[in-house]
Amino acid sequence: MPSETLERISHPEDARKILEDLFAPNTAVFWSDLLISAGVGWGAFALACLAASHTLLMLGGMAVAVLSLYRALAFVHELSHLKRNELPGLQSAWDLLVGMPLLLPSFAYVGIHADHHRLSTYGTKEDPEYLPLAGARLGILGLVAQSLLIPLLFLLRFLVLSPIGLLVPSFHRLLEKHASSLVMNPAYCRRVSGSERSSMMRLEFGILGVWSLPILLAIQGLLHERVFAIWYGVVATITLINSLRALGAHRYRSEGQSSDRTEQLLDSVDTPGNLWTELWAPVGLRYHALHHCFPSLPYHNLGTAYRRLQQALPTDSPYFASKSPSLWHSLNTLWSDRPSLSSSESAPCGNNS
Repeated sequence: MPSETLERISHPEDARKILEDLFAPNTAVFWSDLLISAGVGWGAFALACLAASHTLLMLGGMAVAVLSLYRALAFVHELSHLKRNELPGLQSAWDLLVGMPLLLPSFAYVGIHADHHRLSTYGTKEDPEYLPLAGARLGILGLVAQSLLIPLLFLLRFLVLSPIGLLVPSFHRLLEKHASSLVMNPAYCRRVSGSERSSMMRLEFGILGVWSLPILLAIQGLLHERVFAIWYGVVATITLINSLRALGAHRYRSEGQSSDRTEQLLDSVDTPGNLWTELWAPVGLRYHALHHCFPSLPYHNLGTAYRRLQQALPTDSPYFASKSPSLWHSLNTLWSDRPSLSSSESAPCGNNS
């Protein structure tokens, strides 16, 4: 496409045309990235457990485990956008390698994330991943603080309440609605279909199976309790980093009204950054505004898509308002911001959701 044509692109369909070769997920990239991330993460976790008497080695193992398992965990976001059977077996492998041992099965995210993208629900009380946090300092601090308690809630939900729910259907219905989704918005109420319920229960049984062996070994004194302490430390650090990332992913200026595509873009944030950015926002999460424009773009092509749009869009495109220089800048803006979400211009986004 001639450069002079690229400079004039501003219509959503035009923007999508220059990205049309980027929407197919690369099977080899997905599988290799997930397997390497999970393998390195659990290897580092094992090292931390075995080296508990060597503090520096233990902490180093935990640090590698946090970053690697966090990256592996972030694949659940990609799973939520893949079409059914687009990458066969990937979700099952993710649950076995990541979701079950971390007590965060795929149904806690895959079944609800679409509500965060729909124009009718984004930024409203029906959005599971949104609260009006612009300038709401107590709310921001509360979300950061509660992230350290999330592993405890995982343990309670899946190792204590899950067995009860599997035996008592009415109690399981309550868990489905109020305790089966990874959400920022506590008012979000989940609606579960019959097929989703069956899948949910199978994964709950799987979690009990995966966790039964270490629990039995610990009861018999064959597994040291520090393994569980290290697990908690790793998961709590992951949830803390992810909470900070999520706070930097939007401007949270909506006060509950539905938005149009441009308003959703202007309320979202890209932080292209560098290697450091990839550590705290892995698997394409640093291109969050771009992702809200084209949710089905696979993570490994978001960088290419971002660079193409930077070259193709006119300098006055509202897309450029979504860029942030750093996570610190985004968090500082959120901390001192006031709601103001409006625009009359057209965003370079299609209606892909």
